[in-house]
Amino acid sequence: MNKDKLILFSGPASNELGNLIARHLNQPLGWIQVNQFSDGETSIEIAENIRGKHIFLIQSTYQPGNEHLMQLLLMADACKRASAESIWAVIPYFGYSRQDRRPRNTRGPVSAKLVANLIETAGIQRLITVDLHADQIEGFFSIPVDNIYSSQILLSDIWKQRYQDQVIVSPDVGGVLRARAIARRLDSAGLAIIDKRREVANKSEVMNIIGDVEGKTAILFDDMVDTAGTLCNAAAALKEKGAIKAVAYAVHPVLSGPAIERIEDSNLDELVVTDTIPLTDEAKAVGKIRQLSIAEILGETIQRMLDDQSVSSLYAD
Repeated sequence: MNKDKLILFSGPASNELGNLIARHLNQPLGWIQVNQFSDGETSIEIAENIRGKHIFLIQSTYQPGNEHLMQLLLMADACKRASAESIWAVIPYFGYSRQDRRPRNTRGPVSAKLVANLIETAGIQRLITVDLHADQIEGFFSIPVDNIYSSQILLSDIWKQRYQDQVIVSPDVGGVLRARAIARRLDSAGLAIIDKRREVANKSEVMNIIGDVEGKTAILFDDMVDTAGTLCNAAAALKEKGAIKAVAYAVHPVLSGPAIERIEDSNLDELVVTDTIPLTDEAKAVGKIRQLSIAEILGETIQRMLDDQSVSSLYAD
């Protein structure tokens, strides 16, 4: 692909990350205006000629998810109608990914599939995202999907911190495969699992720790932190079992509701997240929260796609 025909557009949800990706690619961001009409509807205007160009739209769909999703769809539609050669979406945080199935005995939607349909209908021809909540969401699309993993960035930070006697902790049984893979990459790291259950109705969850954490640095791994209730309860349970330190690594800092207050008041020593979702000023003020950038790995992914090179080799040991 001719790089002279490449244009990067950053939506309002990912301005900071978009600028970092553009800097990595040594490419200026394109001019796009995203505003609102007086009745609240989204207004999009592309302020430059994109006929025959290859467009990358960078926009996460975190809260307010509906607004950010609509902005992305309208940006894509505007590019299609302006005769862009191709339209690729970079969605670092894919909203509605937790609604990937219909719970039993309910009459609810499979929202992740609906969003996939909307993205394709808008004219997007390829998708790049980061750590999908459920891998099967890739199958909801009929266009190519590159699900980028942030584990390299998180692992690199763990190596730099040189934690003593570290044990990787899965916050639930469903995350065991991820935790085991991380522990294996860290050679000497142990593995522990938190088993959550309600032994009596209307009582708080009881957290049983499977594995030895006494006298060790417990490192919790998860794909996202939302209200932070489970995470903070897990940190308390680990400290009760003798862990000298409780650190959490999560890819997507959703941090909704009482999350920030809970983290500040918790037994958690540190929460390390990426910038798939920008931190609010309130979150930045919390000394326990630290953010790493995924701009470099996203920029490298885009560059490899432009050069028709392998993306999966980025993650080869």
